[in-house]
Amino acid sequence: MRKVGAQFTVHPWSTSILIRISVVELSEEALNGIVETFVLREGTDYGFKEVSFQEKCTDVLGQLERGEAEIWFDPESRSTDIRLTGA
Repeated sequence: MRKVGAQFTVHPWSTSILIRISVVELSEEALNGIVETFVLREGTDYGFKEVSFQEKCTDVLGQLERGEAEIWFDPESRSTDIRLTGA
């Protein structure tokens, strides 16, 4: 993966440019929709403690607000993803 700028990333195996979306650029409704979609897609539990859907959404929102995760948009597939920053 190669960084093109602060907001864009190009993957060497794809012609698609990913765009980082700041949480402050989104309405509350849009942000919640992205987070809920992510949790539904990624939220399978295999641990000892069951975590509710709302708790998972709250955890992801916290990671986004603390800068531990970022929202990325792929214009080619018109989809979003949330990825950890490693911070």
